Amino acid sequence: MMSETPVILLEATEALTLPRLDRREFVKATGVSIAALGVLSVAGGSAFATGSKNAVSPPEGADNFYKSDRVTVQKVTFKNSYNLQIVGNLVAPKNPAANAKAPAIIVGHPMGAVKEQSSMLYAQKLAEQGFITLAIDLPFWGESEGQPRNQVAPEMYADAFSAAVDYLGTRDFIDRNRIGVLGICGSGGFAISAAKMDQRLKAVATVSMYDMGAVTRHGLGHSVTAEQRQAMLAKAAEQRYDEFSTGTLQFLNYLPAQPGKETDPVTREFWDFYRTPRGIHIPHGRTLELTQNRALTSEVRFVNFYPFNDIETISPRPLLFIAGDQAHSRAFSEDAYQRATEPKELAWVPGAGHVDLYDRVDLIPWTKLTAFFTRHLTVVG
Repeated sequence: MMSETPVILLEATEALTLPRLDRREFVKATGVSIAALGVLSVAGGSAFATGSKNAVSPPEGADNFYKSDRVTVQKVTFKNSYNLQIVGNLVAPKNPAANAKAPAIIVGHPMGAVKEQSSMLYAQKLAEQGFITLAIDLPFWGESEGQPRNQVAPEMYADAFSAAVDYLGTRDFIDRNRIGVLGICGSGGFAISAAKMDQRLKAVATVSMYDMGAVTRHGLGHSVTAEQRQAMLAKAAEQRYDEFSTGTLQFLNYLPAQPGKETDPVTREFWDFYRTPRGIHIPHGRTLELTQNRALTSEVRFVNFYPFNDIETISPRPLLFIAGDQAHSRAFSEDAYQRATEPKELAWVPGAGHVDLYDRVDLIPWTKLTAFFTRHLTVVG
């Protein structure tokens, strides 16, 4: 509950043409909304409704495709431990400190997104403050390798952050003892998962974090029953036979082509970002129709994903959780904060929803993030 948690208020290849599983078909087969799979809200959605309703124009301050004239951007590639190529954008200040190795921050994109959606905004803004930043595409997404595309692979997602440390820590202009990580939305959980295993990550921050394991098991606000979860798993298991026989994945249709009167507020919040010029980015060789969408047979892997278990083992390395106080996802940051041990901090952004912190430069707490990484990536060791 809010009253139990200290509150800090802050100011300010080839195009895929794979079949999709219609939302109505999925609900009919399993009795569970796609809310169970991390996108839609069944219970309490209107209580967290923020952002645009029917308007197409972006909200005030939205600047996902921000281009800084104070940084340089270089595309880099490196292998992960699965021998897949990870692609990232290395962002550096144009006027770095002379004769000094720089601290670095790895930036992870929202679940189902790519580095050009939210991550590059954060990477550039933090680089303007003197950090070297690396915005990566997780395996199976964006420009990074991995087949089939859009696969859910939590262990490999976490490993991508460690692979990024491998790369950064072997650059002669970066201090390998001062590497941090920032995870947005689902990458918050993946970054925490990585930090539990990789002590080279010296500071961990999350923004609008989603626990993709919890939301897949229980839905938002525990709106999914055990029976519905079992039906979802049964549907996925049966679907494996079809995919094995045909070699064709069937994708869940998370976002409608156009929202309607029946579209719930959380789906609309995501649609306003991912399906409008505000945030649309279609990776080469992909289609808008399948961006964000995942196959049910891989989505259920999140059922076995528990990023907050043993989160206390990250201590004494610091944790910062940032979320909007109106975000439908706020409970995940609260849960992580309560489980973590010091040093930790939970900061609420007044009036902000979940997606607001993807790109609304007027709401994102840049000063808080800069101060956190400056403080904790300053002392070597």
